[in-house]
Amino acid sequence: MKKITIIGCGAVGALYGLRLHRVLGSEGLAFLVDEGRRERYGREGVIINGERAPFRFITACEAEVQDLVIVATKNHHLEDAITMMRPLVGAHTTILSLLNGIESEEELSAAFGPSHVLYGFCVGLNSTHTGNAITYTAEGRIVFGERDNTESERVRALSALFSRAGIASQVPDDIMVALYNKFMLNTAYNTISALLGATYRELDKDAVWRLAKAVSAEVQAVAKREGVILPDSLVEENHQIVISLGEGKTSMAQDMEAGRVTENAWFCGTVIKLGLKHAIPTPVASTLSALVEARER
Repeated sequence: MKKITIIGCGAVGALYGLRLHRVLGSEGLAFLVDEGRRERYGREGVIINGERAPFRFITACEAEVQDLVIVATKNHHLEDAITMMRPLVGAHTTILSLLNGIESEEELSAAFGPSHVLYGFCVGLNSTHTGNAITYTAEGRIVFGERDNTESERVRALSALFSRAGIASQVPDDIMVALYNKFMLNTAYNTISALLGATYRELDKDAVWRLAKAVSAEVQAVAKREGVILPDSLVEENHQIVISLGEGKTSMAQDMEAGRVTENAWFCGTVIKLGLKHAIPTPVASTLSALVEARER
């Protein structure tokens, strides 16, 4: 994988883009953007831990077929990203989604064919994103794999590339369990932290734990009907992981404070949608979702 394009230059795309740039250079790595962003990034730059990133930005009219396309936008930008990235995708292009939630891979598969798409997400990344400046305190890791969990040639190639670039990565035994578990964590703790304006450490409260367990139970119920079993032990592990992250805040809490659109529709909103699909009540997710909507508006 020598020709790579990333779509999305926020906290996720910028960090992993910087790591890949160190082994591929500007000839091998580019960010696909629209004209407005290219002009703004060219003028202001993307500042990572106080230093301007050496990224190359291209538009769709300059795009060529790539070996790998990494999608690292927010969910509400995915539709535009799919339109922009069409010139990048050839017969042998791999697409890796790092979006939150459980829906982006299906949308990318519908647009380009499931054979192109790897399932993935990042976990443990702790950052603050203000304007064009991003500060990291923990880089986390990328978790990815084939939908059927096979150890394919492209999975091995991507693991090797991440290792060369200094990106921590993991190929789990069951990517769908891992994906749904991250979705469960996000649905509980991104949502609650956004409503409370709380740091990770401030989520270490009995009331938060009771609420997180309640909404996680709804995620477990809809996931089971989708064929994914999430044991109770994962709910407990998620809580311990979150409260150990210190003084940072979730991406959704930062979006709420900055007046940006949140990903509520892809967290609690997805739980509600799956609940309706399978006739499973989701009162906790519905209440949390309504509260987020009220705050956003």
